[in-house]
Amino acid sequence: MMGLAATAARRLARGPAVPEWSLLYETAARLGRARMATLDLAHAPRARAQFAELGALARLPRGVRVEPATVGGVPAEWLVPEGADGARVVVYFHGGGYVIGAPATARELAARIACAAGARALSVDYRLAPEHPFPAAVDDACAVYRALGASGIEPGHVALAGDSAGGGLALALLLRLRAAGEALPACAALLCPWVDLSDPCAEDAGLDDLPQRTIQAMARLYLGGASPQEPLASPVFGELAGLPPLLVQAGGVEVLRPQIERLAARVAAAGGEVALEVAPGMVHVWHLLAAVSPEARAAIARIGAFVRAHA
Repeated sequence: MMGLAATAARRLARGPAVPEWSLLYETAARLGRARMATLDLAHAPRARAQFAELGALARLPRGVRVEPATVGGVPAEWLVPEGADGARVVVYFHGGGYVIGAPATARELAARIACAAGARALSVDYRLAPEHPFPAAVDDACAVYRALGASGIEPGHVALAGDSAGGGLALALLLRLRAAGEALPACAALLCPWVDLSDPCAEDAGLDDLPQRTIQAMARLYLGGASPQEPLASPVFGELAGLPPLLVQAGGVEVLRPQIERLAARVAAAGGEVALEVAPGMVHVWHLLAAVSPEARAAIARIGAFVRAHA
């Protein structure tokens, strides 16, 4: 309530920080930025616990069942909406800069996408840095995808999705699978994907929920000495031809927007099918604010339609 009252007073004096922001959205965005700015990345377990507090505020959509699982030796959880098409699977990779985050912190978002797509979602608990630096996350993603195929799930009925680092991981998985000559999934939805770990990301004007110093610290922890231009860490530097259809979404005021737009342009230049959507006024992974944001709900609905059309 204190955050809401302070934001309301600020808006009365100065107006909304961004024209598209409602009172509830601005309050949530400011609280999210404050929490991200205080993450103790020098102590990864503590940072994960701090981030998990944000995830605890999420609410699972009605009618969605959560089933813990291990797939390809990797912990995960199934999110199964009532009436979901059992043959269609969305493999979801959570965000968190490869350092924080878990299926629990992305549960509401992954479940909303599953509902919109009329599919089951498998949210992957891939290993995190600094304990497990690059390419551990890519190895886990690959193990999960291969295990799904071995279980009889057709690649043509699999969609990849992920937010932030999870979006970059989904794209890295596509690059590794293509290089190995393996069957690719039907499509991928990349939500504000982090695809260039070499990008210093100029500091924003205090609007986005992803501070510059947080991005840079996470990149160092994940890379563990690897080149930031290694394509499986920064997929924007990879060969982007021959990928399945991509839906790429970015927030209009997020600091990753330039690299996301660069990714979409490179995919299009390579002859790929890519749809780039930039949501005016929205912050990094605004989808997580679906409870208070009609723009987030609309973006998730478009992801669901995209998956239905291709998988």
